[in-house]
Amino acid sequence: MTTRHALVTGGGSGVGRAIALALAGAGIDVTICGRREAALAEVARQSDRIFGIAADVTNEAAMASLYSQAEAARGPIDIVVANAGMSGSAPAQRTSLADWQRTLDVNLTGAFLTVKPALAGMAARKSGRVIFVASTAGLKGYPYVAAYVAAKHGVVGLMRALAVETVKSGVTVNAVCPGFIETEMLEESIQRIVEKTGRSAEEARTSLASTNPQGRFIQPEEVAAAVLWLCGDAAQSITGQTISISGGETW
Repeated sequence: MTTRHALVTGGGSGVGRAIALALAGAGIDVTICGRREAALAEVARQSDRIFGIAADVTNEAAMASLYSQAEAARGPIDIVVANAGMSGSAPAQRTSLADWQRTLDVNLTGAFLTVKPALAGMAARKSGRVIFVASTAGLKGYPYVAAYVAAKHGVVGLMRALAVETVKSGVTVNAVCPGFIETEMLEESIQRIVEKTGRSAEEARTSLASTNPQGRFIQPEEVAAAVLWLCGDAAQSITGQTISISGGETW
């Protein structure tokens, strides 16, 4: 049986790390990318099926080079998980054009550049899985993160367009939309709240957790489990869908 090959961006930490480990645990070779070589190497040490390549998802040439290296070493990429992302916060009227552009570059353009090189090969092989890690911010609005909300809505729109384009090719395209996840990015958000409001870290955590009707943060492994299911045969009829992982916050 031929081993499948997955690409996971932002694979050096948080959700990307959990997804890479889950895929590797299912017998899939995984190329992870990110900008921090040390973080990629740490994840790669967890499994002999995980391989790290440093790359910037906002750079088209860098992503083309990533694909060349990864496919030369481990064969065609059958699964793409566009997970790399970043966030910041400010009222819309105080969001600079530079911050707006950077947020869209990483979260939206980066997602497009991540999946674009895989599409022709997947269509030719009549098989493939494309999964975007979006957010509940792609399904609803949140205050003080207008750029992030706009970018994640764009990711959901990109997913739907690609699902329609590929629907007869054997390729599926979906998005998972988590609420607040207990990761390094969450801790950064909590720290920003503390600095800007004077509230304690515990108060900030409680406030963010309250957006989930279950009153809890999503765990990275929960997102990884959904991604793993979408990669399996049981999900071959699932395409063009947003899967909200939010304890009932959105659907």
